[in-house]
Amino acid sequence: MAEYYLELKGVSKSFPGVKALDNVSLSVRPGTVHALMGENGAGKSTLMKCLFGIYKMDEGEIFIEGKKVIINNPDEAMKLGVAMVHQELQPVLPRSVAENMYLGRFPTKKIGPIQVIDHKKMNEDTVYWMKEVGMDFNPKTPLSDLSIGQMQTIEIAKAVSHDARVIIFDEPTSSLSDKEVEVLFKVMNGLRDKGVAMIYISHKMDEIKRIADDITIMRDGTYVGTWPAAELSTDDIITRMVGRELTNIYPPHPDVPGEVVLECKNITSINEHSFKDCSFKVRKGEIVGFGGLVGAQRTELMEAIFGIRNIKSGEIYVNGKRVDNKNPRRAMNAGLGLITEDRRGNGILGCLSVKDNVGVSIYDKNLKMGMVLDHPSINKIVDRSIEQLAIKTPNMSTQIGSLSGGNQQKVIIARWLANNPDILVMDEPTRGIDVGAKHEIYEIMARLAKEGKAIIMISSEMPELLGMSDRIYVMCNGYVRGEISDPGEITQEKVMQYATMF
Repeated sequence: MAEYYLELKGVSKSFPGVKALDNVSLSVRPGTVHALMGENGAGKSTLMKCLFGIYKMDEGEIFIEGKKVIINNPDEAMKLGVAMVHQELQPVLPRSVAENMYLGRFPTKKIGPIQVIDHKKMNEDTVYWMKEVGMDFNPKTPLSDLSIGQMQTIEIAKAVSHDARVIIFDEPTSSLSDKEVEVLFKVMNGLRDKGVAMIYISHKMDEIKRIADDITIMRDGTYVGTWPAAELSTDDIITRMVGRELTNIYPPHPDVPGEVVLECKNITSINEHSFKDCSFKVRKGEIVGFGGLVGAQRTELMEAIFGIRNIKSGEIYVNGKRVDNKNPRRAMNAGLGLITEDRRGNGILGCLSVKDNVGVSIYDKNLKMGMVLDHPSINKIVDRSIEQLAIKTPNMSTQIGSLSGGNQQKVIIARWLANNPDILVMDEPTRGIDVGAKHEIYEIMARLAKEGKAIIMISSEMPELLGMSDRIYVMCNGYVRGEISDPGEITQEKVMQYATMF
């Protein structure tokens, strides 16, 4: 057997204005987890999309078990035993779990002269593969009834069901709970024992140190090197990824809060299974963290305050004045902004340009004669945003979908800053973003706090929650269970104490 089950040699790929990959190589041993690391925009996902046939390489070769292969599309990749769990989910929400599992490859049976879908076999096979990844969803459940983390688990089961010999995991845990991560690692260890070669893309250092056998690092579309995982410390990985040392990933910011700018009293959802009787305050110039386990209803509470969800009872005050945020427009007029959790699903406008993604929140304020867009004024605002937030893009006309996740997140931040909110809610602001880009987002948050903005940050990453928050509210089962304001008490143990207070 060849030493390497999979080899990519000299892969290059360019897009208009950007050379995404420049002579990159990767060699993966059978029965190992090979971590592929680098900042957002380093080319990791692009390299994997070339391997999976989503993109056509400009140059390069692919070898499986020492034999050169040509992969023109994902169907050919899967026939060669290559499967991929994508970071950005594209579920068919109205269809069932089983239909999503077998989309494009439905089992069939013959009834008379015609072939029809064999629903019985499809449902039975789905149950089997779900058990393989430690889940027991009803195969007939509509996907729309599941959480993002549960949908991700189904994508993992789908990849395993192909009986693939190479599986690409692109940020597979970005939406998973700690329990679901443990199940995933158990599945991966089982695949490792069966000789499956796995490529694992993640920005979570603790995961990499736990699961990886080898680590390849990329930077700016080029190959930096490959090392046994045991030989690299976390600091080694970060330095090789970003090309510089990050001495303090959580930048200091002056904790000198001003007057209360947002006060919520006894906010209760119209949905009896959601948030209940929630009260909290946010002051000018502070970063207030919201912690809690998956399902604590943090996101739902913030969406209600922003006018996306209905409130049964409760009061919202902005700068001491009661407001009625029946819809997002009213919330924006009251001085609120919301950066959503699902960047691709309801954050970016993927088919539009960077300019349109920033400008969409201010177009109504930049009109000539009340009806024609004032493009020179809009261009100045967008140019200033690109410069101030260090957004890496060829120009403002570039389609946002072609940018890295970190730069997409900066564009969304720029959209809200262009509207000049007093209060900015940031829901999982660094999900799926590398350590270098995270540091840049944190610096933006610290600067905004210094300028007097009030920031609410929902985060499921404990180090981030502890490192960036001046105060922390912890939710559990729809209730605000506690507030941690004493810096000496902002600890993981204290957060978990409140997060499990049923």
